[in-house]
Amino acid sequence: MSSQAPVVPVILAAGRGTRMHSDLPKVLQPLAEKSLLAHVLEVAGQVATSRPLVVVGHGSDQVRATLATEIRTAIQAPQLGTGHALSCALPYLDDDSLIIVLYGDVPLIRPETLKELLAARPATGMGLLTVSVADPSGYGRILRNDDGQVIGIVEERDANESQKHINEVNTGIMVATRAQWLDWLGRIDRNNAQGEFYLTDCVGLAASQGVPIGVHRCHDPQETIGINDRAQLAAAEKALRNRRASELMRCGVTLRDPDHIEIRGKISVGKDVSIDIGVVLEGTVKLGDRVSIGPHTVISDTTVGDDTEILSHCVIEHAAVGHGCRVGPFARLRPGACLGAHAHVGNYVEIKNAAVGEGSKVNHLSYVGDAEVGTKVNVGAGTIMANYDGANKHRTIIGDGASIGSNTVLVAPVKVGPDATIGAGSVITHDAPGGKLTIARSRQTTLDNWQRPRKKED
Repeated sequence: MSSQAPVVPVILAAGRGTRMHSDLPKVLQPLAEKSLLAHVLEVAGQVATSRPLVVVGHGSDQVRATLATEIRTAIQAPQLGTGHALSCALPYLDDDSLIIVLYGDVPLIRPETLKELLAARPATGMGLLTVSVADPSGYGRILRNDDGQVIGIVEERDANESQKHINEVNTGIMVATRAQWLDWLGRIDRNNAQGEFYLTDCVGLAASQGVPIGVHRCHDPQETIGINDRAQLAAAEKALRNRRASELMRCGVTLRDPDHIEIRGKISVGKDVSIDIGVVLEGTVKLGDRVSIGPHTVISDTTVGDDTEILSHCVIEHAAVGHGCRVGPFARLRPGACLGAHAHVGNYVEIKNAAVGEGSKVNHLSYVGDAEVGTKVNVGAGTIMANYDGANKHRTIIGDGASIGSNTVLVAPVKVGPDATIGAGSVITHDAPGGKLTIARSRQTTLDNWQRPRKKED
């Protein structure tokens, strides 16, 4: 491959996907919280030296709306096969482009595999990615001569009985120059069982012209899985989950049950991390050294510091958890929650857009919203920070060392001074001074002559 030739991924994404039974175009179906097409574009970006081009068709407006502005598109209408799809892209590409053909419904391909394919392509030839499978049903078979050289590809509908027993199959992923594609696509026809322009026919043309064909055989058949229905989508989800779980374990993470973890984003981990069953990790998650995550917890776009323990059934999203913290069980940290070192957040506590200082504790059944909680503060059970007046949000500020009694309502905007104590059951509507006890509740009264009401007799 010439080092000067710009590598341009062309992603074929025009299909309807009728077997999905969905109003959403097939390539926009979700896989691990991203569309199939988004997965392919992410990989394409790691091998491209020029902007990718996506060939759209069915649901073209929907597909284009999901693409970054730098992604080029071409329309395929009508849809007359893979060869026709690539021909729709060629007018938008420079003459010296080296085109690698990818597919919007083949989301598990690895960048390393594509780099190996590019390296396997002869300088003046074609690169072809194949794979060997136990059951080749539905795939185009790779035809080789007695010397082992590729001489063509035959689609299953056009294959004879002998050819149907070939286990090396076509992935559809190929590399050649724009000039070569232009020549070959101008020569193929629709004289086949489906009446379409097969991109695979270009392989036979290249062989007949004496063009060298460099083959890279993919090591993992799961990389080349095409998604056509919900069952195949579920299989791809499982394959991706297993791949990511294996990557985590190779980084030193202990997974209590690798078959039951969902990894739907970019995860970075420190040493000696432990993750229990049923955990879901989404977005960008960073786990420090010796972090422990309990079962059935969901963590999204969050940083967790060293030596922190997240107990079971927590939901943590867009938050920052300091080192040495203890969270849960059944705690919820919403966007903007920030826990200082050694903070404790207990069961059925919700924190939103609030900072909880170092060593502070909010252990039971409380809501901390739009607040600044100082260091070594103790927030008693059932405390509520009433931050919303029906139109606007207001902040609560609690000074270092304060103690908030159980069943307290702090009506924002309000400040509680350092080392202040708020009596249990108080409704605080004005600032409470530091170092003093503040109580705001009705006086307790006992009525000696009171009698419980009784039902009237019929």
